[in-house]
Formats: sequence, structure tokens, C-alpha cells
Amino acid sequence: MQRQIGRSTWRFEEVRILSSAVVVGPKEGQGPLAEHFDVIHEDPYVGQETWEKAERKLFEEAVDLAIEKSGLTNSQIDLMIAGDLLNQIISASFTARYTQIPYLGVYGACSTSMESLALAASLIEGGFANYILSGCSSHNSTAERQYRYPTEYGGQKPPYAQWTVTGAGAAVIGKGLVGPKVTYSTIGKVIDMGIKDPFDMGSAMAPAAVYTIAEHFKDTGRTPIDYDLIVTGDLAGVGYPLAKQMLFEQGFDMSDVYNDCGLMIYSPDQNVFAGGSGCASSASVTYGYIMNQMKNKKLNKVLVVATGALLSPISYQQGESIPCIAHAVAIENEED
Repeated sequence: MQRQIGRSTWRFEEVRILSSAVVVGPKEGQGPLAEHFDVIHEDPYVGQETWEKAERKLFEEAVDLAIEKSGLTNSQIDLMIAGDLLNQIISASFTARYTQIPYLGVYGACSTSMESLALAASLIEGGFANYILSGCSSHNSTAERQYRYPTEYGGQKPPYAQWTVTGAGAAVIGKGLVGPKVTYSTIGKVIDMGIKDPFDMGSAMAPAAVYTIAEHFKDTGRTPIDYDLIVTGDLAGVGYPLAKQMLFEQGFDMSDVYNDCGLMIYSPDQNVFAGGSGCASSASVTYGYIMNQMKNKKLNKVLVVATGALLSPISYQQGESIPCIAHAVAIENEED
């Protein structure tokens, strides 16, 4: 069977999400999706000495829970594919040191959740592994220190900025008889519209999301009505309406099925500016809320389009614009 569909999409037949887990911080636990998270920490330090160690602890806990839920052990997991937002993806790499699972580190900024899932599915489908651990993490205070100013600095943000989600999501991918299937992945390409404001990630990432969604429909022959839910990763209050309008102009009416993880994870009264962002935005919503809704058959076909801004502090300080990307993965229950 042909696995590549069109230029950008891969088709899978035998890949399932066998288990998943989400661990988050206090603000996420105060949001509307709290009941779908496995662990909610009241302390943003998670009992650690630094923000970076706190993020690592979140990731370690999510990985442990996902493997435990799968009924497997660490020694049965063939590969870990993971990433985060920090220099040298230290959260993922140090978590891999903790798990002692063979490891591939990936970086797609906030698109990492679906990048890692797409790669895991392709390796499982190709017979290169039986079970793969896929995941990512982010932490508001590590991201602030990485990309902007430490939280202690108290720098002011414009209203169109976003709040990085503190959390980690992980899933065990493999062949089996239970769990929703991964049926397609559409790999995005870098889109750069010339936006240079590092706070305006929603506007920068929206065209990349639109490109990938349109490519997915073109490659698969599907339309919005083929899905119960289509979510972008973290376009939030600025990028979400832009993407929706741009898709409508291309002939795709997303009104009944489209949402954004950055809008779903927080309540409007939580003082998160335009909404959530970060690797854990899409990972927490997908591996928590969406997996639970699929388990209960409230959702049966979902397209997750994780979005990422591929900037660095050095690039924007040197006046570079923000290149962006989005990767989509279709997750489906088997029909009764």
C-alpha cells in the first residue's frame, strides 16, 4: 500500500495511541480542562530548585504515567522521541537520561507534540519499533527566561502576547487492539510572512497552520466535515480568527469543527493575555482532553495541527523575521 499521499501526507494502517498522560502546573489546573489532567501541581517549582528542573520533573512524571497506563515497562519501550523549547532541548534529553530509553531528540518549537507523534507513527508502521514513547514539555518561567525576560524582571507584555503552558504530555505509540488509531500525518513546511514581533506569535504562525490544513485536505480528499474536531496548537486569540478567515477564503468553512488548544486550556478570566502557547499547549489538550473524549466516544475523528514559531532570541535580536511551521496528525476511533 502507498504510504505517501500527495507531497506532504503519510498514511498509517496499524498505529495506535495505546496510552497517554498529562502533568500540569497550577494555572492549568485552574482552567476548564482540569479534570482531564492526570496530575496538577500546586507549586510551579514542583518541589525543585529551579524552573528548568521543575519542567524536567513534569516531563518525567508524564512519561512514567504514560508507560504505567500502557501496561508496559521502560525496557519494553524501544524508543523515546521528544523535545521542548529550551536550548539543546534539555528537558527532553535529561528526561531521556532518567528513563534510559533509546532516544531521538526533536525540535519543532510548539509543533513538537505532533512532530514527535508523526515520527513515532512512521517508525511503528515501518516495523522499526514496536513501542515508542512520544512527548514534549514546556514551562512558563523557563520559556520566559529562554525567549524574553526572567519572570523576576517583571517585564510588561502587550495584550496580543501569550502565556506559555506549564505542563508535559506523553503517549505510548504502538500496534495493538485498544486505543485510537493514528491514520494520517501531514508534514508542514516553513512559512515566513515577515513578522518580526516576538510577542505576536499567533499572527506569525497562522499562515503555517493554514498551509498544512489545506495540504491535508488536498492530499487526503477530506474536508472539515470529515472531522468532529480540528484543533491548532497555540494560535490563541490573535492567530485563531486569522487562520479561520484564511481557510474560509480558500473554500474551507471551519465554523462547526475548529478550535485552538491555546484557547481551550485557559478560561477567559485567567489573565493569560491572548491565550496559551508552548509545547505543552497542544500536548496537554491532545493527550488529556482529546484522548478522554475519544475514549468516551464523544469525539471519533480529530485532526491536531500543532503550530510552532522557529525563532530564537539571537534571530529576533538580529532583526530576523519569524519562520513558522505546523504539523498535522489525524487520530480516529475505529468505526463500530
